[in-house]
Order: sequence, then C-alpha cells, then structure tokens
Amino acid sequence: MSPALFPYTLIATDLDGTLLREDQTVSRRTREALAAATAAGAAHIVVTGRSVPWTRHILDDLGYEGLAVCGQGAQLYHAGEHRLLTSLTLDRQLAGLALSKLEAEVGPLALAASRDGLDGEVLVSPGYAVHEGPLPVIALADRSELWAAPLNKIYIQHPTLGDDALAEAARETVGALVDVVMAGEGIVEILPLGLNKATGLSLASRRLGLRAADTIAFGDMPNDIPMFGWAAHGVAMANAHDDLKAVASEITASNDEDGIAVTLERLLQV
Repeated sequence: MSPALFPYTLIATDLDGTLLREDQTVSRRTREALAAATAAGAAHIVVTGRSVPWTRHILDDLGYEGLAVCGQGAQLYHAGEHRLLTSLTLDRQLAGLALSKLEAEVGPLALAASRDGLDGEVLVSPGYAVHEGPLPVIALADRSELWAAPLNKIYIQHPTLGDDALAEAARETVGALVDVVMAGEGIVEILPLGLNKATGLSLASRRLGLRAADTIAFGDMPNDIPMFGWAAHGVAMANAHDDLKAVASEITASNDEDGIAVTLERLLQV
C-alpha cells in the first residue's frame, strides 16, 4: 500500500459503540486496518468520554502508545508513558448550583461523579445505575462527599425521563452554566462549559502538528457531534444515534460489523 493512497493524516476514533465491539474487544480486522493506516502515515488518536482510569486498561490491551483524549475532552493522556498531560476540572460550586436548578425543574436525580487524576475514582450515589464498564466504583452514603475532591464530570440519571429528554431538559435549564452531553445509554453528563471532544482533539492534534482539515473521525453518540464538526470527515457507525447520523459525512457498518475497518480498507484501496 502506498502512503499517498490514504487521504488523511489523523484518524480519531471513539471507543464505546465505535472502536469497541459490544463485548468490549477490538476485532483483529479493525486492528489490522488501523495498523495499515498508520503504516501509510496516519496518526490514530482515541477520543473517548471515559476518564483515564476507565480507559487505560483498554489502551494497554491494544498496545496503544499514542495520545488519548479522555473525559469528553477534559484529559489528554499519553498512553505510552502512562502519564496525564493536561486535565480540566469542573467548578464544583457552579456544578452544585446547576444541579440545584435542574432538580428544582425535574425533581430528584441519581448522581455519579468522576474524580480527577490517573487514579480518579468514580463515585456513585444510591439509585444510580452504572453502565460504563467493569471497573469498581465507590458507593456514596452522603451526597456531600461528591464535592470533597476535584471532579472532571458529573453523571445524572432520572427515574422517569429518558436520556434524550433529560439531556434536553438539562440544557434548557442550566446550559448557561455547564455543558450537557448524552454519551450513551444511561450516560448523561455535566461538564465544564465549553468542553467537548473537539476541544480535546484540537489540543492533541496541535501537539502532533496535525490539522482538522486532514482528519477523519468515527463515532456513535451525540457527544461525538462536536468532533464531527471539527474534523474534515465524520463517519457514523450504523448503530449510531440519529442525531449523529444527521451530521455525519457518511455512515459505515456497525461496531460489531467492523465499521471502522470497512471505511479504512476502502480508503486504503485494500
């Protein structure tokens, strides 16, 4: 394969529902397609909503040694050096105000939070259903413990509102104070205002001397919309949320059907 045949110098991939299959593995076909693309001169950056502690075991298993954008753009992690390069935390006073305003509008919420750092714990209040992975969480007896240490984000769930409805209600109520994203089933997040995957990817790409105009991005959820807006070409998985499909440049096969490989192989003229 000639490097000249591959039209992008940066490949940005989400993890859950995109690079990862439903069994949380990456297929051999997808690994080989990414290896071929990087051999042809492209860099690969993982861009995920997961915080670093919930991401690094996956990257280690992949043998991934590059930069990873984690925590919806809050963290830039060097996988090869196991080092956190940058990290943005949530203003806890502002987040507390936002939660108070939101609960006054929609009623009580179940909460979880991701603490900052390489070993930042995930804290979970009573009633919160964990969807993000097999790593351990810390149960909170007292909600005030959420605010005891710096946080990257807060997760919210509602007893009756679905994910899209909760995210929309949160944006309408507190969107001037914080950012709100729907990142997957049961995963609605409160983030620092102005933070998203595009801001994190932009920072990572500048470190590598790469440009948005030369980037292809893969994703499946509404939290990938800013990344698609930043990249030259956005590819939604067949299993993607309709909101992401609406802004995608193209739609590929699902994560379980090697959608990333399908697109990369075409671009590599395999």
